[in-house]
Amino acid sequence: MFPSLETDRLVLREITNEDAESIFASFSNKQVMKYYGQNAIETIEQAESFVEFFSNNYMEKRGIRWGIERKGITGLIGTIGFHAWVPKHQRAEIGYELHPDYWRKGYALEAAAKVISFGFEAMDISRIGAVVFLENAASNNLLTKMGFQQEGILRDYMYQNGVSHDTYVYSILKNRR
Repeated sequence: MFPSLETDRLVLREITNEDAESIFASFSNKQVMKYYGQNAIETIEQAESFVEFFSNNYMEKRGIRWGIERKGITGLIGTIGFHAWVPKHQRAEIGYELHPDYWRKGYALEAAAKVISFGFEAMDISRIGAVVFLENAASNNLLTKMGFQQEGILRDYMYQNGVSHDTYVYSILKNRR
């Protein structure tokens, strides 16, 4: 059963086919996708494929992705979760995006804090990593604020829109917070 999580202002829940329009609104937005590591989507069918991908990742224990919804208001404002989950080695990478209408309101911090706690406490993860474009100041600041430690630069690590990008690699450890 997919775990739902709550914060003061948010519900983090399973992403379903009914969320395809919300997924499309974020993943087709060039501002959102600027530092995502892949090109913006162009069709609702691609959004439906994302929903299926997130579901399969969870069923196959490779990751978990929650839809971020404001309490009492239907519709996703973004997604957050873990990918590259390797239970044997107790590690995963966190990823997230929010639609620009919801930037700079503290939603990403609120959702990330809940997901990180869930990862450490319920999923038995001991290391959570993150890979972020050097230019993505908002995400770099968020991770630092949350206690992630920058470990270095991965050169030409992400290829997007025909261009290679360097990224920072971060981690936070369960036993060293």
